[in-house]
Amino acid sequence: MRRLAGLLCALWLTPAGAPQEIYDLLIQGGHVIDPKNQRNEQLDVAVTAGTIRKVARDIPAAHARRVIPARGYYVTPGLIDLHAHFDSHGDARSVNVDHNSLRSGVTTAVDAGSSGHMTFEAFKTHIIDHAQTRVLAFLNIDGGGMPGRSKGSGSAAMDAEAAAKMARAHPRIIVGIRAGHVAFANSEVVDGALRAAALSSTVAMVDSADQEPLLERMRPGDLYTHVYGRPTPIFDEQKMIRDSFLQARKRGILFDTGHGDDGFWFRVAAPALRQGFLPDTISTGLNKRSALLQRATMTNVLSKFLALGMTLEQVIERATVNPAKAIRRPELGTLSEGSEADIALLELRGGEFALVDSGRAKLTAKQELRCVLTVRRGAVVWDSEGLAAGDWRDAGPYTNFK
Repeated sequence: MRRLAGLLCALWLTPAGAPQEIYDLLIQGGHVIDPKNQRNEQLDVAVTAGTIRKVARDIPAAHARRVIPARGYYVTPGLIDLHAHFDSHGDARSVNVDHNSLRSGVTTAVDAGSSGHMTFEAFKTHIIDHAQTRVLAFLNIDGGGMPGRSKGSGSAAMDAEAAAKMARAHPRIIVGIRAGHVAFANSEVVDGALRAAALSSTVAMVDSADQEPLLERMRPGDLYTHVYGRPTPIFDEQKMIRDSFLQARKRGILFDTGHGDDGFWFRVAAPALRQGFLPDTISTGLNKRSALLQRATMTNVLSKFLALGMTLEQVIERATVNPAKAIRRPELGTLSEGSEADIALLELRGGEFALVDSGRAKLTAKQELRCVLTVRRGAVVWDSEGLAAGDWRDAGPYTNFK
């Protein structure tokens, strides 16, 4: 018995005699891309109690209760979709958050104005509080949110003070104020959003600011979305990036993709990228229309930028650490030890793939990114290849109804 006790002790102690931690989950053998920590190499990721405990080479499988073989896949922080539209009262264009986020590796999704100060509490109660995905929000400057867009700008529903008050009441959820989809964000709407953002110490998200003075009034850190959209006046008469956009970037204005059903056109994005005008953040602008023909999921949109010449590390950076900085949530978008265990396993497949933009024009690509597994708070929530599952023949008596 003494010999057996000694053998067990050796198995559970490190050479220095300290107890060896047994991890809940070990993602083993994958290629880690973690731009925040400048990691781009093969590493293992160990998770315990919903937290990343260790990122290192050759963590023994014996030190984990469950091992996920990740060789051949890229391991990234859970992706952040900075601009999407989720189910909200009265907005028929919004999509289900978990079904359209987690299976694309998105663990943090930011609703871009589906609710305003009059509708946010209901949105929080019915959608945010029940989602597995971490849902944050830009509050629409129109008090009715997206359904309120028919009321027009300058209506009684547009109240900067009320919007700021709501944002201050929910500082961990509301990341900023959205000016858009209300008369195409004219001067009055943009000014209202900027005022509400200033009063609440958050950032503003603007689109279709087709007057240069509007860009000039935006503050460093504010976001201009749909940057490659058809209505966006990004080019001058010589098809060069307008100086107003270049100067805005120098001042610290951030430019977001916001694909959606009218926010991303190859004929705009391709020449802009050739001129070095890359997006600061990549987001889907996802709604019911763009989820169908354009298939504007996060992995699909990232694939489009890869096809236009950006590197894998560049697109992952713009879907993790960059949006985390933009919404002032630096704890997100990273695989740092001690951070919440939000992780995506991505596969870069070779072949021939049709990618469709907002104008329903096709680009044929030689590679496509897809998500095979998503971890949220340390739990596997999407697993297309059954990487975290054991073979049924070895499972013994089991049930799916637990």
